[in-house]
Amino acid sequence: LFSSKHFKTLLFLSPFFHSLPVSHPLSLLLSLLLSQVEVYSLKVDCKVASRFAHTVITSSALNKANSSQEVFFEVDLPKTAFITNFSMSIEGQTYTGEVKEKEKAKKQYQKAVSTGQTAGLVKASGRKMEKFTVSVNIAANSNVTFILTHEELLQRKLGQYEIMTRVKPKQLVQHFEIVADIYEPQGIAFLEAYGTFISNELLPLVEKTVSDKKAHISFCPTLDQQRKCLGCEGTLIDGDFFIKYDVNRAETIGDIQIVNGYFVHFFAPSDLPRVPKNVVFVIDRSGSMSGIKMKQTKEAMLAILNDLAEDDYFGIVLFDSSISTWKESLTKATKENVSKAQQFIQGITVSGTTNINDAVMKAVDMIMKGKRDKKVPERSVSMVILMTDGMPNSGESSVPQIQENVLLAMGGNMTLFCLGFGDDVDYSFLDVMSRQNKGLARRIYEGSDATVQLQGFYEEVASPLLSEVDLRYPDNLVNSLTTSHYKQLFNGSEIVVAGRLTDYSLDNFLVEVFAHGYEEDFIIKGQASAQEWDILYPEQEYIFGDYTERLWAYLTIQELLKTGTAEEKGNATAQALEMSLQYSFVTPLTSMVVTKPETDEEPEGPLIADKLTEGIETVPKMTTEMLYLYLVFSMPTMLSLDGDPHFMIELPEQEDALCFNIDDRPGTIFNLVRDQLAGILVNGQTIGDKKVAPDGKVNTYFGRFGIVHQGLGVRLEVTTHDITVSQDGKQAKLFWSDTASLKGDSHIFSPRVPGLLGQFYHGVQFEVKDMRPGEVPEKPDATMLVKGQELTVTRGWQRDFRWDVKNGENIPCWFIHSNGNGLIDGNHTDYIMSGLFKTV
Repeated sequence: LFSSKHFKTLLFLSPFFHSLPVSHPLSLLLSLLLSQVEVYSLKVDCKVASRFAHTVITSSALNKANSSQEVFFEVDLPKTAFITNFSMSIEGQTYTGEVKEKEKAKKQYQKAVSTGQTAGLVKASGRKMEKFTVSVNIAANSNVTFILTHEELLQRKLGQYEIMTRVKPKQLVQHFEIVADIYEPQGIAFLEAYGTFISNELLPLVEKTVSDKKAHISFCPTLDQQRKCLGCEGTLIDGDFFIKYDVNRAETIGDIQIVNGYFVHFFAPSDLPRVPKNVVFVIDRSGSMSGIKMKQTKEAMLAILNDLAEDDYFGIVLFDSSISTWKESLTKATKENVSKAQQFIQGITVSGTTNINDAVMKAVDMIMKGKRDKKVPERSVSMVILMTDGMPNSGESSVPQIQENVLLAMGGNMTLFCLGFGDDVDYSFLDVMSRQNKGLARRIYEGSDATVQLQGFYEEVASPLLSEVDLRYPDNLVNSLTTSHYKQLFNGSEIVVAGRLTDYSLDNFLVEVFAHGYEEDFIIKGQASAQEWDILYPEQEYIFGDYTERLWAYLTIQELLKTGTAEEKGNATAQALEMSLQYSFVTPLTSMVVTKPETDEEPEGPLIADKLTEGIETVPKMTTEMLYLYLVFSMPTMLSLDGDPHFMIELPEQEDALCFNIDDRPGTIFNLVRDQLAGILVNGQTIGDKKVAPDGKVNTYFGRFGIVHQGLGVRLEVTTHDITVSQDGKQAKLFWSDTASLKGDSHIFSPRVPGLLGQFYHGVQFEVKDMRPGEVPEKPDATMLVKGQELTVTRGWQRDFRWDVKNGENIPCWFIHSNGNGLIDGNHTDYIMSGLFKTV
């Protein structure tokens, strides 16, 4: 609910989170503070040369207050982009970022923190975007200008390139502008531009000028055009602005550009017949897939099966702790077979644990058998599509061993695609295993559109056009090539290869492409010729001399970062780091250090901008090192829960979680967090369920919380009906249809933090061994070594209502019985308090 200098643990008090009404006094205060800082200019300037996008975001703000104010700059940028530059200009003084090796930047960061200075750029990641945030104190009546630059190679998916700009200025902006210039030597085939927030009235403001090889797009609404209504201060500008386009394609070698000793080759031939495919769908049906996940998987599979072509062959493997199939061998995708398979999909039920190894092995065996028996077409493409939400915990559970088994079994004869559901899936495991087998992994985000995400991925790989694609260049003329062999080329996608010439004055060379097509081999040859960019676009500053060199560096770094084998990884990492520093890219190996100006009120330390890595951090988090504790609070009148307040301790470093329940009479008050040094107190009181079980047992829930932060002088009383906020003798009441947040810069708790939850803030070490069948087949027992004791624990699930407030989500964890005895310090009765704001 709030964070402070000493309180970073997140306490989830309700699944309901809405906007504070403008009439509320706290809202008016926040609006007053916001109005003291005016963002008077915001410009997004994107220039694209042959799919390589260079975007500059410039924002200028004025502090109109009579005292210094903190000004925030937030930018959402594409996950595939690298930040290349950042600067702040304050009253004529410019502070520029410098890209450094991550470890060196981290030491600088830690030094700043140890001296009490603020440090760190908060980064968060979403589906397509990640957030860059920086704040700076500026003096009264002073202004600041932020400039952020990032670069990325646009990827062709489903026949188009997409430029997505997220704009959320949160206030009216006097000078607001989105501008894009696109230059494509092949010619622009089509282009569309629109915004999720653009109404019919604003649509004419999206101006497009498209010629043969160039396009200019702009969106520049005035102050009045930005208003939600006549005289309103609220802005309509809140959402995503999209530009989508494709280029002309001919049946040639593709588009090859040579500039200053570097070349890039775009290959996506048109009008090729699709190649039949052999595909096995491997579907997780373990207990954690229950509810909405399985419902959406079924819906997607019904549509996917409908999209199979009649010359495709397919199979279905279901797995939990055991493996089952629809049919033992691959089956032709006739209408009758598809209909029967759909009936099979609709009948899937969930239970058990997760045996990924045997499931994938079964799929591989089905494909290899189909090839041996010559049941499938000789010229066909084979693939396995694995769908799972968990980690392997049945059968072979060693991740490296599973990866080795799959690589050996597939033997380069097929491609593996992995779809991971939710944030708890071991995404890095799936990612490495996919890349080892010439495929890719994709995270399926939980939400109402998960079905669409699944179908969208399948559409990308549904129509293979070529297999075993080799792009060849003269060895004596070209070196430092990016990947030039691809297992498949799919309809709507594109292969991109870049390299360096041995002779910078070379302006042409021979290019050859060899691949397997539908009925015969695909062979094409052509001549690459240097592009005279300065003649083609003499007035465009962005078409600079090192354009192809930066694109080559971008692709090379990305490929080096994905190197899988241990032997290659060391050299690849060193090379990627060297190139990241040379070209000033913020990658997972580097950080951008920004030195903020010092003020009289507070000395400022360096800021560190990092690049997030998919699978390591995908949801907003304050630090990667800290332990996250979740206390789930719900209203029994609205939600059906397991009964009794349940606690989940998530341990990111161990990639696991511990759970326990507290079973006591209704009305009991427990201390959850108490940090005397920081002045933090969190107590929770239980309430009884209205329904009484047949055996007379009354399930309890947390129905009331008392939260104290002495440093801020804040006291909160939270119930299922309302929230009472007390500060400096003043009191305000919020209802669950309202919300407010109180936050500030924060550090970690002090070394000792008692409480049912607080004691785990600095982590807990445990070891699990001797897994064995439990009372319930899908919930095995095991022995846990923790705090010098041996406990019998059960592998099960607790429902988490943070993201799905109606049904909840099953989260795997080790359940500690008997009110957490042996895991918590002392006995649960030691934490009973005499009052909601008492410490005894």
